[in-house]
Amino acid sequence: MPKTVDDFNKSRLRSSNITVVISISLVLFLVGLFGLILINAQKYSDYIKEQLVVEAYFDEYLDPRDSAKTLKFQEETFAKIKQQNYVKQAEYISKEKASVLAKKQLGIDSDALFEEDIFPASVEVTLKPEFVDPQKIDGVVNQLKAIDGVKDVVNDNKLTIDVYNNLNRILTWIFAFSVLFLVVAIVLINNSIRLKIFSKRFIIKTMQLVGAKRRFILMPFIKEALVLGLIGALIALLALGGTWYYFTSQIGTPFVQDTNQYVLLVIIILFVGIFITIASTIFATWRFLRSNVDDLYYS
Repeated sequence: MPKTVDDFNKSRLRSSNITVVISISLVLFLVGLFGLILINAQKYSDYIKEQLVVEAYFDEYLDPRDSAKTLKFQEETFAKIKQQNYVKQAEYISKEKASVLAKKQLGIDSDALFEEDIFPASVEVTLKPEFVDPQKIDGVVNQLKAIDGVKDVVNDNKLTIDVYNNLNRILTWIFAFSVLFLVVAIVLINNSIRLKIFSKRFIIKTMQLVGAKRRFILMPFIKEALVLGLIGALIALLALGGTWYYFTSQIGTPFVQDTNQYVLLVIIILFVGIFITIASTIFATWRFLRSNVDDLYYS
């Protein structure tokens, strides 16, 4: 049975809407993927920075025979270190534990090469990632040295600077690519919407010529853009969630590590999908509302 003109127009409209939704979904999926990479790259960067510990050694001016007094003194110093705002984690290393760690690092099982408790007690301080900065680390070391009971603080400044600079360089490139993909997403979504509106330019102009107001003409297109943008964003989020779930299950990491950042990424994807679709629809439709009839044949 041959199709009527209305059936043909409805079929073409569905095809056009499906094409726009798929375009929006694919572009937003890539944007979300780069967003996930950026979030987890930042987490990995923080994790690497947290491996750069600072070692604070206790002042040992007390009589070593008075072990109880020495232990209490060290506990008080350890408590002061943990209270510092730049400390993420602090671990007390006793003389016995220091000897065990030294043997393990050197691969020695025998006690023959070591005198009893040759290594001093200390505190391994893990700094918050924002303080692992070449411009801040020296100040942190000086503050640790100023704590009563701390004799010396050891930190590998060169290693800290190298790690910090390399991680920041990587994060900068990832952020730049994420912004680039966001711009590309805006351009591609805008082009898809403009092509859709272009196919309806004669309908828009006909409605205007018979007396319809611009707001009346715009509203159906805006509502349709809202629905298409929302559907495209939801499809992108479902595809992104499925891809991320598969990836995290394969490498054995939690699906969600920071709820706030993941929620922010979802909001950004929804915002880009809906806002850009509506904005592009308004600009494209407005262009034909302001044009002459003759211009429609050469647009």
